[in-house]
Amino acid sequence: MAYNPGYGQPGAGYAQPGAEYGQPGAGYTQPGGQGLEMGHGPYPSLGGGGTVSPQVQQWFRAVDKDQSGFITAVELRSALVNANGQQFSEIACNLMLGMFDKDRSGHVNVEEFDKLYTYVNQWLTVFKTYDTDQSGHIEEEELSKAFTQMGFRFTPEFISFLIKRCDPREGKVSVDNFIVLCVQLQRFTEAFRTRDTQQNGTVTIGFEEFLNIALSCSI
Repeated sequence: MAYNPGYGQPGAGYAQPGAEYGQPGAGYTQPGGQGLEMGHGPYPSLGGGGTVSPQVQQWFRAVDKDQSGFITAVELRSALVNANGQQFSEIACNLMLGMFDKDRSGHVNVEEFDKLYTYVNQWLTVFKTYDTDQSGHIEEEELSKAFTQMGFRFTPEFISFLIKRCDPREGKVSVDNFIVLCVQLQRFTEAFRTRDTQQNGTVTIGFEEFLNIALSCSI
């Protein structure tokens, strides 16, 4: 399940070329956008389930270092490596595990891990699609193109801000940062959509409600 720029290691999870991204009409759109609903277009689905494959069971046992029958965010982080040879960020692992920890126990069982495993590999496929030079990172031009295909219309200044937020020194977005960025943007979009009752791209909101949205969507 590690990411490497050669896209060749077993378990890296890359699908064969040909997957379609950014299909029109998938969900809520910015004016002129293409749709941002999770599970459609470029966003991986939170679904899945059913029989857990032997491969996933093997990965689960490998990641479950203490053999407790559950995987924590710490154990998940030790199993995921980005193109820098570094572990996924703590934020990324907490965010992804929290999405599948339905009982809020702080860990996932093998069935929940099966969905998490599929979700991570789907994100790796999306990342590869936009990492056009196969550098293992997404740079400013690639990120701008990615968001355009996802239906966002961001200014170059905002794209630059997002890049610097992810990596102030080198201006590159790793796969774990990309996942966090996209999930948080999707959460903000959904929160905005529910309040944009006129569907005109503007909302009026109080300061406390704004803080509630910001804090909830950034976790």
